Amino acid sequence: MNVLKYCLISVLFLSAGIFAQEQQKEREPGHYNQNKFKQLYEEFATPNTYRSASGAPGPDYYQQQADYKMDIELDDKNAKIFGEETVTYTNNSPDDLEYLWVQLDQNVRAKTSKSKLRDGGKLPLAEEPDAFAKKYLKESFDGGFHIDFVKDANGKPLPYTINRTMMRIDLPQFLKSGEQVSFSIKWDFNIPEHTVDRARSGFEYFPEDGNRAYVIAQFFPRMAVYSDVEGWQNHQFWGSGEFALPFGNYDVNITVPADHVLDATGKLQNREEVFSKEMMARYEKAKKSYDKPVLIVTQKEAEKAERNFSEKKKTWKFRAENVRDYAFATSRKWIWDMQAVKMGDRDVMAVSMYPKEGNPLWEEYSTKAVAHTLNSYSSHTFEYPYHKAISVHAKNQGMEYPMICWNYGRPNEDGSYSERVKYGMISVIIHEVGHNYFPMIVNSDERQWGWMDEGLNTFMQYMAEQEFGELFPKAIAPNTKYPSRRGDPSSVVPYISGDQSTIAPIMSNPENVYQLGPNAYGKPATALNILRETVMGRELFDYAFKTYSQRWMFKHPTPEDFFRTMEDASAVDLDWFWRGWFYTTDYVDIGVKDIKKYYVSDTPSKEMQEYMAVRNITEADMPPLVYLAEEDSEDFDANLKGKAPSESSKSLKEFMMDNMTSDERARVKEPKYFYQVTYDKPGGLPMPLIVEYSYADGTTENITYPPEILRKNDKEVSVVVSSEKELTGVVVDPKAETADIDVTNNSWPKKEGESDFDQMKQENIKGK
Repeated sequence: MNVLKYCLISVLFLSAGIFAQEQQKEREPGHYNQNKFKQLYEEFATPNTYRSASGAPGPDYYQQQADYKMDIELDDKNAKIFGEETVTYTNNSPDDLEYLWVQLDQNVRAKTSKSKLRDGGKLPLAEEPDAFAKKYLKESFDGGFHIDFVKDANGKPLPYTINRTMMRIDLPQFLKSGEQVSFSIKWDFNIPEHTVDRARSGFEYFPEDGNRAYVIAQFFPRMAVYSDVEGWQNHQFWGSGEFALPFGNYDVNITVPADHVLDATGKLQNREEVFSKEMMARYEKAKKSYDKPVLIVTQKEAEKAERNFSEKKKTWKFRAENVRDYAFATSRKWIWDMQAVKMGDRDVMAVSMYPKEGNPLWEEYSTKAVAHTLNSYSSHTFEYPYHKAISVHAKNQGMEYPMICWNYGRPNEDGSYSERVKYGMISVIIHEVGHNYFPMIVNSDERQWGWMDEGLNTFMQYMAEQEFGELFPKAIAPNTKYPSRRGDPSSVVPYISGDQSTIAPIMSNPENVYQLGPNAYGKPATALNILRETVMGRELFDYAFKTYSQRWMFKHPTPEDFFRTMEDASAVDLDWFWRGWFYTTDYVDIGVKDIKKYYVSDTPSKEMQEYMAVRNITEADMPPLVYLAEEDSEDFDANLKGKAPSESSKSLKEFMMDNMTSDERARVKEPKYFYQVTYDKPGGLPMPLIVEYSYADGTTENITYPPEILRKNDKEVSVVVSSEKELTGVVVDPKAETADIDVTNNSWPKKEGESDFDQMKQENIKGK
C-alpha cells in the first residue's frame, strides 16, 4: 500500500469524532481570546525592578516608615478621647514628595459624612420598633475628629486640607528621597457606642453597673501608604473597605481611670507601676504555664472593681516595633488571663480580657483558641514574631489589630450557651487572632483587595478549626468534625449558583459588592481549599503558600504577587484557576452527558464503512486494523459480547502471535469492554475531572483527569475506558470536592427520585 495514502488514512481516522470538534472549536473566531487556559498577561501588570515576575519583591522594592509617639487620655465620664501625636515619616521611595496624606477614619461618623447616603434605600411596609427608632427617632451621633493643630518639628503651623476621611498636609519644601520629616497633630473625638451603630471601635455600656468597656481603634490620624503600585493610596474610607497602612514603631502613653485594666498593641513598659504585687506574681506564673491560662485579674476582683469609680488616673506605657497600626482595650470590668505558648526558642503570651458577662464560656475557651491559632497559623506560614496575642470580649464585634482583637460570643444571663454560640466564639477568635498574619504582617491593601486578608485568613481559619476539633475532641460533638461555616466546597454553592446580577468577581473592591461575606471571605477560602486538596495537592500548595507568606512578611503584596508566587514555587500553571475563580463569576458544573459501549470486531461498522466511502477508501487499501463496534448500532453482532479482543479480531491475534512470545501472551490482560464516556461542562469554570467508575464485580476505580483535558473544548470532552469488567456506574466528583452546583447530572445511570421541581430549579440556576 502507498505509504502516503496509509498516513492519510491514519490521520483521517484519528481526526474523526470529538477531536475534530475540538479543532473546529479552536478555529472559531475569538476562541483563543476566551480560552480559560490563556495566560494572565493582559490582566497582570508588567514585572519590574520593584516586583519581580516570580512574585517576589524586586531588587528596588521599597516601603515607607511611619513612627509615632502618642499621649492619649480617655475621659470615661464623657466617653471622649484626647490625643497628641508626633509622627516621624521616612521617605524610602525614589520620589520627592510635596505633601503627605493622613487618614482620618473617625470622620466616617461625622454629622457631615456622606457614607450614610451612599446606598439609598426604600421604606419597608413594616419594621420593628427598635429598628425604626434607630433610623428616625434619634439625633445623629456627633462623631469625627476635631483637629486642634498640625505643626512642624519647630512648632510652626503646617497648612492642611481635610477631604472627608483624608487629610493632606502641605510641606514647606519637598521631602526628598531618603529624608525624614516630623510633625505633630493634636486631636479629640467623641467615642461611639459600638453596640448601637456597629462601629468597629467604641464602647459597650452596661446599665446594670453603669460601666463601659472600651475597644479603641482607628482612634488617631494615621499615615496613608505611598507605594510603587499607585503612589499615595488615599482612597476614602466609606465603611466596608478596611485599611492600608505603613509599618513603624510606636511609643504610646495611655491615661485612663486608675481602676481600669488595660492592654494594647506593644510591650508594656511600666508593668510594676500599673500592676499590683499579686498581679505581678500571677503574671510571672503565667509566663511558665504552657497547658492552661493563669488568671491575672479574677472574676471576683473584676466584680468588686465594677462597683467603684475611681477619680484618680493611671498611665500605661507601651512600645511596639514594626507594626502597621495600634489599638487598645480598657475597662474596670475586665477579667484577665494569660498562658505561655512555645514558639520556637521564644515564649509568646496568649491573652484574654472579658467581663463577667462572658463567663463561663470565655474562661473555658478563649485563651485556648488564641494559643491554638498561633500554633496552627505558624505551622503554615511563619513563626509568630510578636510577644503576645490578645482576645478581647466585645458584644457583636469581630475586628483585628496588631497583637489585639475584639471578639463576640456571649452566654445567656444564667451562664448557659448553645453549641452555636460556642462554635461562633471559637471561630471568631481564631479568625481575628489569625489576622495578625494576614494583613497585620503580610500587609495587603484591605481597602482595595478585601479577599487578600479576609479570604486568605478564612482559609487559614478553616484549617485551624479542623485541627482544633482534633486537638480538643471534648469541645465538639462526638464523631463529628468541627462545623466550619466557610471553607468546605459545598458551603459556597448557594452563593456562586445564585442570582448573577448580585454577584461580583472576587477581584472587586469591597465597597462594590452586594454580599461581602461570601465574596471576600467564603468564595476565596473555598477556592484555596480546593486548590490545596484537589488541584495542587497539600505538599505543593503548602510549600508555595509558605513561600508567599515569608516573602511578603512586613511588606505590601498585591494580588499578582500572590498569584505569581503560588505558581513560581510549585511549577503548577494556575492562570486558568485564578481567571475562573477570582476574575469571573462563573460556577462549576460538570456532568456525564453520554456513554457509548463498544466491542472489538473483525469487520468495519456501518459508520466506518460510510466514513471510508466518503473518502474513496476500500478495505483493500487499508492496513490490518482492529475495528470497534458500538453496542447500540444497528449492525452490531451480539456474538462479540464477552469475548477477548484477540478472539474477535483476526488481525489483532496475528499481531500478538508475530510480536509477542508465548510468555508475554500469557501475561496479557485483555479488556473485553470499551466505553466512550462524554462529559459536558454547563458551568464556566474548568476543574479537575474527578470520576469514580464502578464495575459489575463490585469494585471501583477513581481517576482524576487534569483540568487541561478541557483546554481545547470548554464545553465537553470524551475519554475512553477499557476494562476486563463491565462498567455499571459513573459518578463525577463523588466526594463533593469541586463546589459543583448541580449534582443531578453527575451520575450514570442517572439517580432516580429527582422531582420536576428539582429539575426546574437546576434549569433556573443554569439560566442565570
